[in-house]
Amino acid sequence: MKNHEFRQLLGFILFWFALGMLFMIFVPNNFAGVLLAGAMLLTGYWLFSD
Repeated sequence: MKNHEFRQLLGFILFWFALGMLFMIFVPNNFAGVLLAGAMLLTGYWLFSD
């Protein structure tokens, strides 16, 4: 992986990480947030490893 591609991938990851952090401000309880984060982690892993 070239340096430019790595920087683009890192920027993409950081963008969605920050968007997720902002979204969690509006989730009313912590349990729903943990379930949502777990579901997104599993989905991301499934899509990445496919």
